[in-house]
Amino acid sequence: MPAQPLFAGLVIDEDGNPAESSFIGSEPCYVVNDAGFRRHIPAEQIDRVVLGQMTDMMKGSEGLISEQTAKMLGQDDPFSRALIEQQLKNIDKQFDALMQAGIPEDMRAYLGMMGFKVVINYHGEVIRVEQPGRADDEGGE
Repeated sequence: MPAQPLFAGLVIDEDGNPAESSFIGSEPCYVVNDAGFRRHIPAEQIDRVVLGQMTDMMKGSEGLISEQTAKMLGQDDPFSRALIEQQLKNIDKQFDALMQAGIPEDMRAYLGMMGFKVVINYHGEVIRVEQPGRADDEGGE
């Protein structure tokens, strides 16, 4: 079970209202206001969908991503690129560790400033993930 909602502060409902973060016992939840009724949605179900979508976007581009990441880290050698690429190919195996550690507050703030948002409905289904610098599926708006 995750220690905290992974995308706290980045989840909104279909009307654009931010979802709060809360706990039911030790289970982290996103809270959506449904006409005064506070719906508590387990964070793990939303967080795993979002991570899955991010992984799907990276599939097939691991080489390019690892090359650019190595350059940004100042370690642009074949061994570093290969290591980063292997990590990207096996990223789904690292989700449990990420769910426990969480995303640091400053990284979530940066994602929010860049326009990253997770839009959910009142049932806890992910409607869409708005990612910076990425055109949506409906004509690139």
